Amino acid sequence: MAPSEIAHQDPPVATPTKRIVNDLSIQIATVNGSGSQTANLVLLRSIFGMGVPVSGKNMFPSNIAGLPTWFTIRANKDGYIARKAGIDLLVAMNAETAREDVLSLDSGASVVYDQPLKLDTLRNDLVFYPVPFDELVAGICKDAKLRRLVRNMIYDGVLANLLDINRSQMEKALSKQLGAKPKAVELNKGALDAGFKFADENLGKRDGMTIEQMDAVSGLVLVEGNTAAALGAMMAGVTVVTWYPITPSSSLCETLIEYLKKYRIDKETGKATFAVVQAEDEIAALGMAIGAGWAGARSMTSTSGPGISLMGEFAGLGYYAEVPAVIFDVQRVGPSTGLPTRTAQGDVLTTAFLSHGDTRHLMLFPASVEECYSMAIEAFDLAERFQTPIFVMSDLDLGMNTWMSKAFEYPDKPLDRGKVLTKETLERIGKFGRYRDVDGDGITYRSRPGDGMPASFCRGSGHNEWAQYSERPEDYEKNIDRLARKFETARNWMPAPVVEINRKASIGVIAFGTTHWAIVECRDQLLAEADMQTSYYRVCSYPFRAALASFIERYERVYVVEQNRDAQMLSLIKLDMPVELMRRLRSVLHYSGLPIDARTITDSILLQEGYRVEKTGAEVPRKRSAGVGGE
Repeated sequence: MAPSEIAHQDPPVATPTKRIVNDLSIQIATVNGSGSQTANLVLLRSIFGMGVPVSGKNMFPSNIAGLPTWFTIRANKDGYIARKAGIDLLVAMNAETAREDVLSLDSGASVVYDQPLKLDTLRNDLVFYPVPFDELVAGICKDAKLRRLVRNMIYDGVLANLLDINRSQMEKALSKQLGAKPKAVELNKGALDAGFKFADENLGKRDGMTIEQMDAVSGLVLVEGNTAAALGAMMAGVTVVTWYPITPSSSLCETLIEYLKKYRIDKETGKATFAVVQAEDEIAALGMAIGAGWAGARSMTSTSGPGISLMGEFAGLGYYAEVPAVIFDVQRVGPSTGLPTRTAQGDVLTTAFLSHGDTRHLMLFPASVEECYSMAIEAFDLAERFQTPIFVMSDLDLGMNTWMSKAFEYPDKPLDRGKVLTKETLERIGKFGRYRDVDGDGITYRSRPGDGMPASFCRGSGHNEWAQYSERPEDYEKNIDRLARKFETARNWMPAPVVEINRKASIGVIAFGTTHWAIVECRDQLLAEADMQTSYYRVCSYPFRAALASFIERYERVYVVEQNRDAQMLSLIKLDMPVELMRRLRSVLHYSGLPIDARTITDSILLQEGYRVEKTGAEVPRKRSAGVGGE
């Protein structure tokens, strides 16, 4: 049936409403495997193309096609890109979840929905826009098998009309997504046009939401964190990649492999200058990476929490034998039997002390895709400088979702290979001892097979400073003390924290990773709603810099915000702090599996600061007479 043959209805009479420009959260509820991702990314890129800051977050089922999936786009003129607690506009395409999705909305939200679902009967405090998707797609797509995929593009056309999204930007975004498939582009453009026309002729605009042209994203690109980390690893000179697929880290190595195939092939011989091995499990993957690192290669693997657990013994081998390797941990919720497609920051303590005995690992905490790139590069330098495995602690939200980013800078400094033994060094130190600390910094000199220097090979922890097998207590103690000294040396080499000191602040806030983006918005909320000034300390690495203690000393109360239940970062900080500073620390925790939002943080801090948090409208929170501490 052609669109012109569909019975038109008189558009509902528009009612006056407050205009909301470039400030909304759109959630699209579809079915996994229906091809909705293309339509969702076209919508995201279209808004971005109009110069409006955006972020896109995908929540999808663990493993089964046909289960519900939700894609959320936040557009905000002020640059807030963390998840917003509420949804302003719902596109309800999944009959299974439609009722629950609608009932969960705040009053005043809008709903674009598949007409047969009759969702407008559920509530009278929302704006409903019914669309006959099946009828519209039948008019533009003769192939019944393709209709399921093309159908989703219709809601892009509807939203383009309702939100005043520039159609040329939408067509540009469509071409970017499907550029290599001209027939698909043409077919989906027809769906865009059909959705736009239907909305224009049948849906009267009854809400105030609109997208207007801005110039707030100049010089920025849209990219996923795993892609950025992969590019950084290649720029760092990685030569050996060993991995085992696991959500949400798989795309990091998959993308890296594509980069390596494109850019790391010798032009004269046509041979690869890298090696990639898909191992049988995560244990083997790290074992191979450790072996390659010992041989002098820049090696890496990527995984998530369940893989981290399996890697424990090899992580310890790398730590005690002092072999460089880089491990990307894209954190998720729970073990293999849990939620691989939800985000969390729950591997902090596990990773810090991974393995057996007195082990402490170096960790980096990227907060943006730019830092995924830059910290990937830095991780390889640090791994070789300190001759140890180093962990880059990303998360699913950062790794798999779409973020704005500045263009990445080409590295302008040479690779730092650390203390590699040379003839000149050997002459200076007199005699080579693989684990002999001649400089007092805990870092010893290493040799690499084939470089003409004395070789060494030994057990992980059972050796003396000459790399000879030993079970003498004094040798073990000496080695452990030196490793602790090396750890202390690392404090001033690890990426520095990002610190914002507000002289008027009464409280401090500490966070790390993707929690940062909700903190940015939260601090503005605290100022606007309660005139509460804050200072901010973003942890970028472990071991912590001395500046952390100085920051905590400034305030009677310091809130550590993290996405796990057991306050893991807080616990790690407390291990470094004297008792008098530990008492100043408070927790703000979020562990639903969804990315943290600013409202959650703001309300938690206000409650703990003695405010009554009102949930009605935009009423400003009121101070309780009970004082600090919460109810």
